[in-house]
Amino acid sequence: MSEIRMKKGEPVDRALRRLKKKMDKEGTMKELRNRRHYMKPSEAKRRKKRRTR
Repeated sequence: MSEIRMKKGEPVDRALRRLKKKMDKEGTMKELRNRRHYMKPSEAKRRKKRRTR
């Protein structure tokens, strides 16, 4: 779980921007998108082969 502490007098939009950067660095959103739908292992292999071409 990503967490940031708001500094005193810091605008909410700036804190949100820091949170988004932290989540990108950790790869949280990417992992969430990948886990949204289940993919059979055979399908994953096919997609991986297509990407490497």
